[in-house]
Amino acid sequence: MQQRVKQKFFPNTSFKEMAGTNILIRHANQQDIPAIMELIYLKAEFDGCPESVKATPQKLEVDLFGEKPLAFVLLAEVDGDAIGLATYHFIYSTFLAKPGIWLDDLYVKAEHRNHKIGEALILRLRQIGQEKGCGRIDWTVAVSNERGIKFYQRIGAKIINKVRLCRLDSQAIIQN
Repeated sequence: MQQRVKQKFFPNTSFKEMAGTNILIRHANQQDIPAIMELIYLKAEFDGCPESVKATPQKLEVDLFGEKPLAFVLLAEVDGDAIGLATYHFIYSTFLAKPGIWLDDLYVKAEHRNHKIGEALILRLRQIGQEKGCGRIDWTVAVSNERGIKFYQRIGAKIINKVRLCRLDSQAIIQN
């Protein structure tokens, strides 16, 4: 389902002011895999870890568009060009006894930042959360990403400093 971001969500901003044209936020499909790969690499470069990308078009095809998708991708397009993405999957909160969304990646190409594209992606994610009865949307942000932290606070996110991300990598998973 394609969805144009409605004017009512940005009452003081016309689409032309936002990015020079209409912004389209939609779920990605298999034909978008090259654009998704490009955006993943750009995000990894932004994060300072391009060598950590192990994704391949073949793996994304199975994991994102196979019989049982493991995650979903929202694409932001301007004039038909993919300029940003939000990747997410569903989680479950036992405390809330409700589903939630884990936002894995949010990325907008540098030349399109400050045009409310990130806000439009988050807005669509909020709508999905409402449709699915979610109790929350969670994600991480690098402590050094001051601009990102300010953006997230501006859109209403609470920055929780009393928890730490824990990870068992693939090597740790196979240990007995």
